Amino acid sequence: MCYSTHVTEFTLTLESGASISDQAVYAAKKALISGQMRPGEPFPSVRSLSQTLKINPNTAHKVIARLTAEGLLEVKPGIGTIVAEPPPGNATVRSNLLKNNLERIVVEAKRAGLKLEDLTAALSYHWTRLSPGGESA
Repeated sequence: MCYSTHVTEFTLTLESGASISDQAVYAAKKALISGQMRPGEPFPSVRSLSQTLKINPNTAHKVIARLTAEGLLEVKPGIGTIVAEPPPGNATVRSNLLKNNLERIVVEAKRAGLKLEDLTAALSYHWTRLSPGGESA
């Protein structure tokens, strides 16, 4: 008997300047937060991920290991790797997880000469675009 499980795929657009694994992790996170991949859904296997994204299987394994370590994926024996439920806790605890990333964004925005209003507008645009049911990219 053969079983087939639908696995949500996500896309990766390679850019120079960042490692392929970092870009793949970012693409997966983007798919997770935008609602393209939902908690409980199967995540692609190492082989499937490497073939779909056209990346080395070792890189695909690193991506899955990193997402699992960050609590975004969980391994279910006999089922495979699935998208994890969001962590419980209050907004302050969850926002502390982003502190370093937000600081980098602020530094880059200031270095580029942006004003707080520009950064807020850009943040609002991307928040809406990446929200389930938001604008399409």
